[in-house]
Amino acid sequence: MVTLTMQEEPQENSVYTAIHRRVNDARAGRDMSVLGRCASGWAVFGHQQFVQGYMLLLPDPVVPDLNALTPERRSQFLLDMSRLGDALMRTTSPIRINYAIFGNVEPALHAHVIPRYRTEPENMQTQQPWAYDWNAAPAFDAVAAAPLFKALRVELALLGVLRSP
Repeated sequence: MVTLTMQEEPQENSVYTAIHRRVNDARAGRDMSVLGRCASGWAVFGHQQFVQGYMLLLPDPVVPDLNALTPERRSQFLLDMSRLGDALMRTTSPIRINYAIFGNVEPALHAHVIPRYRTEPENMQTQQPWAYDWNAAPAFDAVAAAPLFKALRVELALLGVLRSP
């Protein structure tokens, strides 16, 4: 059983990031974009939905980068990330899933899981996702996302990914 604290303080010489805030909000049940708790962290929808089903995997506890995890925890994080992609493949029928881990803007580990569709504008279909105007993208809407939310939870349960919070 995992014991969670309600507030995570950054370690000495670390930065308190939006990732830390989102993990704290997920733990406290304050974030409506949280799909669920995985073994390695939290599956959440992106605040800006430039493509339907754009998700992130946030580690819990938050660490600076992938290399800060033990080999076992690193493997779990990457497996959870790929299973989010599996669930998106089964529920949204994209042509592919893009996965990205950068940490340049928010220096805390987080993985982007991005479904790509034939219905995207033709000039964007082969572009990297950061070519989109994220400021113009629709904000996550829990009501509009409810059918996808439910379908993803079913798929992730079938894959054995989601844990009780």
